[in-house]
Amino acid sequence: MQLKKLNIVAIGGGHGLGRVLSTLSFMGHQLTGIVTTTDNGGSTGRLRKRSSTIAWGDLRNCLTQLVDENSIGSQLFNFRFEGEDELGGHNLGNLILYGLGKVQSSPMDSIKLVRRLLRVRTQVLPMSETPTDLMAFYPEGRCRLGELSVDEMPMMPTDLMLAPLVKSVKPCIDAIENADLIILGPGSFLTSVIPPLLVRDITKAINKRKGHCVLIDNIVAEHSPAAKLTLDEKLDWIESNIGCLPIDSVICQDKDVHSERVNVICQDLAHNKVPHHHDNEKLIHALETCVSQISKASNIEIAS
Repeated sequence: MQLKKLNIVAIGGGHGLGRVLSTLSFMGHQLTGIVTTTDNGGSTGRLRKRSSTIAWGDLRNCLTQLVDENSIGSQLFNFRFEGEDELGGHNLGNLILYGLGKVQSSPMDSIKLVRRLLRVRTQVLPMSETPTDLMAFYPEGRCRLGELSVDEMPMMPTDLMLAPLVKSVKPCIDAIENADLIILGPGSFLTSVIPPLLVRDITKAINKRKGHCVLIDNIVAEHSPAAKLTLDEKLDWIESNIGCLPIDSVICQDKDVHSERVNVICQDLAHNKVPHHHDNEKLIHALETCVSQISKASNIEIAS
């Protein structure tokens, strides 16, 4: 059955967001990905230490998830150098984006060029064009800087912020304002889902949304202090840190999850061969379920 298409915005970090974009790639230009740009590990972290730049790794991963994995473009942008020399461990796609960032007028121009090279119809945007890092504050005045440090802490931070504070880009705000469905996650709660919500104009746009906002939870517990939180504790933490709760529904795997604050949709989401990954068809079905629950009021449907 051919259903009417939606304008969909998916927000998050590279691996989780990449899978969502891949799942919904049939939406083409009506799908927009807004990517977290605070990573400071691996190849991306090494490039950021070399000179001030946004984190390119998650953007590169999202772009390559939107092309045929057997294509030359995908193989080129996913190629990783081996060895112990200066190139060892670097991803070629990261180096290309980093180099383009030095010769183009803005990161947005670099991404547009790569989209043309890879023939990616879906709009992929950085949460900001300005380099920034995560800063976490813990009890007794302790502070940690950088994604790697945040995820390694044994306890939840009381506050999380961007240092420096940054603004988003107009296409991000326009996409959110025009979205019928806004998707957050899956991915690391503190380092993938939350960072874009710390960009104030993104949060303001989501808070004023006309569309429905759904959080896709992880299938298995993540290796971070957020794993110990219940769903409502996560929602309370979000509201405390950003000043609002921009979530209407949550899609999760665990049938024991419940909430006093949002609509919860519990369905089997796990991939049969890779249990910690979301299965494409199951995820689409869960999103269809979410949309069907609001379609009578908002007159929207999800495409398939």
